[in-house]
This record gives sequence, C-alpha cells and structure tokens, in this order.
Amino acid sequence: MTRRRYEVVVEGTSDLTPGQEAHWREYEFRGKPGDPRRRPRQFAPYHLRLDWLMWFAALSPGYAEPWFTTFAQRLLEGDRDVSRLLRHDPFREEPPRYVRARLYRYRFTTRTERARTGDWWVRERAGEFLPPVTLRGSRLAR
Repeated sequence: MTRRRYEVVVEGTSDLTPGQEAHWREYEFRGKPGDPRRRPRQFAPYHLRLDWLMWFAALSPGYAEPWFTTFAQRLLEGDRDVSRLLRHDPFREEPPRYVRARLYRYRFTTRTERARTGDWWVRERAGEFLPPVTLRGSRLAR
C-alpha cells in the first residue's frame, strides 16, 4: 500500500527522569515488526485491531489523535485489558513511570544483510510520535 513503511514504536521506563540516559523498554505488538530480529508475522484473514490502528497512526498521526493518548494513559495505569492486546508488556508487574512513542522507517534487510546479522528488518529513527508522558493524578502530563 505504501512505498515506505513507517512504524510507531512505544516504549516505557521506570526511571525517575525520561532523558536519554533512561532505560527504555519496548512494548511488542503481535503483528507489527518491532524488534528487527523478529520474523515477520502474518495474520489472516483478519487484522489485529490495535496493530491495524498503529499502522494507520504511523501513516497519518492525525488519525491517532482520538485514541493514542488514551492508549498511552492505559499503559501508564497498567491496564490489564490493554496489556492483553500486546505480544509482550515489559511492565507486566508494575506500570512504567513514563511512556513515549517514536516513529521509525522500516525496510526488509537484503539477503546479504540478513545472512550477516540475522535481522529481518532495518529500522532508522524518523522522528518523535509522542514525547515522554507520565500520569499526574488521573491525567497525562509531559
């Protein structure tokens, strides 16, 4: 459908400050590329609803405005229903202190790259999708 594949990668940290030195851990989606080492998945004939929404969010950030901040808030709250939609929640025991989302450009590795690295994807950071946010009371704050 598109010549370039952009993906939103959602991360969280339990560190006190969300700076560059923070230890960010990635949430994994069931059908999204995510980790470049992970083999691409195929789900047919149906789409995974959250993964489908995330794909469109990467294509057009305005598409995500009605729901993405609520999704980030639910991750910060440790909402189990939202966590079950994910392949892996790195904060299953205790929710993160901060959540952020970055935009990446993905492409399949070449045959040579795959043989050398074992990776399925090459990803390059393309920008910020959601700056680090935290909960203040029951609301998101930057």
